[in-house]
Amino acid sequence: MTASRTSDPQMTRPGGRALALLGISLAYFMVLLDMTVLSVAEPDLAASLHTSISGLQWATAGYTVVFGALLLSAGAVADRFGAHRVFRVGVAVFGAGSLLCALAPALGVLVALRAVLGAAGAACVPASMALIARLYPDRTERARAVATWAAISGAAVATGPIIGGALVDLAGWRAIFLLNVPIAMLVLTLAAGRAVRCPAGEERIDWPAHLAACAVLVLLTDALIAAGAGAWAHAAGSGTGTVLVAAVFAVLERRSARPVLNRALLRSGDVRAALAVGAAVTFALNGSLFVLPLLFQQDRHLSAVLSGLAFLPLTLPFALNPPVTGRMVARFGPRPPILTGMALLVAGGVVLGCAAWARAEYAWLALGLLLTGFGVSFVLPAVVAAILGVAPRGTAGAAGGLLNAVRQAGATLGVATTGAFVGHATASGSAYALFLSASVCVAAGAWFTRATRRSDDHR
Repeated sequence: MTASRTSDPQMTRPGGRALALLGISLAYFMVLLDMTVLSVAEPDLAASLHTSISGLQWATAGYTVVFGALLLSAGAVADRFGAHRVFRVGVAVFGAGSLLCALAPALGVLVALRAVLGAAGAACVPASMALIARLYPDRTERARAVATWAAISGAAVATGPIIGGALVDLAGWRAIFLLNVPIAMLVLTLAAGRAVRCPAGEERIDWPAHLAACAVLVLLTDALIAAGAGAWAHAAGSGTGTVLVAAVFAVLERRSARPVLNRALLRSGDVRAALAVGAAVTFALNGSLFVLPLLFQQDRHLSAVLSGLAFLPLTLPFALNPPVTGRMVARFGPRPPILTGMALLVAGGVVLGCAAWARAEYAWLALGLLLTGFGVSFVLPAVVAAILGVAPRGTAGAAGGLLNAVRQAGATLGVATTGAFVGHATASGSAYALFLSASVCVAAGAWFTRATRRSDDHR
């Protein structure tokens, strides 16, 4: 298999793999940019489209729910039809959908279009991970490639709030969606070579089970957002639907010859614990990205661009630290950077919560943001490398889909749950939300520590 990969002259041409990796990384940059750039636009969006906190939650969750719900299916589709085909279609739809988002006349239209972007993003991410596995079959090279992918895509988190804030102050929230159009065109150009190809598989897809999995996440998110808004009848209906559809999904999974959840991966306690870590990290990150802009702009009266600049201590480590993480993973394995990152995330959440509660000076918020940023940038590349390292041959797309689906489920639940605490963006509500994020990271970190310690004992 390795010989067939390296025999392609496009692969071995100097710079060929680097350009392909750049295109793949920019696609994830675009997907992450769409998550972070909207955060500083929340007050302007609410005023423009006359919406409430729950409306803002859906403007964010409309993207993350569909993104997370379809990642499992997209990973299976990438393995079945060829990751390069799925990747290119996803990028093209993402660019076109972003242009339409900029023209959305009402909140409902924007949420629907954000759902389209979520589906396109879901097509891009597992396929990109499968392409990286194809381009870099050697584990050490792959760890460095994943670090590069994380660093380039992490720049979206670093620059998103700043660029978004500047655009919102200059031209309003609609301008932020226009950024994706030229990026998508560049990605399609860089990913057009023969090096960026994966063979199609023969495994069929169990569509009823995949649709049931999507419905579970959508209903659960709807229930949480409705509960946060005090719509208890709505929340009860969606919660009941979640339980019923989850039961249907469980039955379909047991009967399926090609289940949605990769059983070979999930048999490993290390993998289950790593997935929990991935979900906890994005719960904390996306919850913070939803809560803090409201705190900055409504409680501390910062402009959109100043709110974006206030996020620099959080976002800069995403662009600067992944190469360090890549070297750590290549030398020591994924466990040390994951444990280091989880400890930093807990500390960051506690500092941010205390600073919000006490209405402390920005320096304390900056410290909490810095700890959180380094925590995320240690954990996420290491988790990706850990999952790809144990994926059976021919399942890299499905493995990537599983990891990213779990991560996005965490992100969606982070927005839905922390938004319920915020209410009118009071300092106390923000503090409770940030403490909750820290608690989730404590639980996931403890699970990962126990699981990996047992694995070490058995070796």
